[in-house]
Amino acid sequence: MDAIALGPVLISVPRLYAFAAALLLLLASAWLLGLPRREHARWFNGLVLAWLVGARLGHVALHLDAYVTAPLDIVKLWQPGFHGLWGMVAALIWTGWALRAHLMRLIGAMALVVGSSSLWLVLVTLAPLGDDMPLRELPDIALEDLEGEPVELRSLRGELVVVNLWATWCPPCLREMPLLAEADARDGVTVVVANQGEDLLQVVRYLDEQDLAFRYPLLDPHQELMVLTESPGLPTTMLFDAEGRAVERHVGELSRAQLDGWLRKH
Repeated sequence: MDAIALGPVLISVPRLYAFAAALLLLLASAWLLGLPRREHARWFNGLVLAWLVGARLGHVALHLDAYVTAPLDIVKLWQPGFHGLWGMVAALIWTGWALRAHLMRLIGAMALVVGSSSLWLVLVTLAPLGDDMPLRELPDIALEDLEGEPVELRSLRGELVVVNLWATWCPPCLREMPLLAEADARDGVTVVVANQGEDLLQVVRYLDEQDLAFRYPLLDPHQELMVLTESPGLPTTMLFDAEGRAVERHVGELSRAQLDGWLRKH
């Protein structure tokens, strides 16, 4: 599980872990450091900003090819893509500057920053809220394409298969559709965009209006894939290797760097 649904809102589990670690740091630092309230607020707010900027820029530096292609993706902070160690380094640099006049408090604050960052990394690695893969292989089901012809999903084995669950009412689904169309044009990659619960006219109208072409735009009127993948919401994307085994899963909007990383890795 990499996201939790609260009503119509999907909350990334790694971000939930980050919020918990930041809250623990806030409470511990307020209790242990003894800083005046205003100075504590200035340090903590700056620390959060420094961590976010450092973690984002670290991720961008490690996936530069993807961001050179789409530089505006750097500021799309709702997309996945933060490097915890770079964030911790940025937070430590800010702490050293902000508390430079208080040596003992500076040492204590740095220890708390390292501890909370390490806690976040441990939570992300161990995934106590679950990191299972409910669907282990391409399912043995057939869905109709836009011409009414059945497509057996298992028959697509032999290439990397990206299965994306989407709907026209879902803004993050629509934002990632051009990215998926680009991936579908790559050699050795098959992209299946399985619409969840909408009728043929809605799907055809949207794809035509956006001039999006996929080899396998399918209709899933009974949302069978939502059930099989145990998806908490849309969009949900899974990657299957050439043997049809599930190797990656993401709930929420994909980034170019994330999808490129999946396809290079497998």
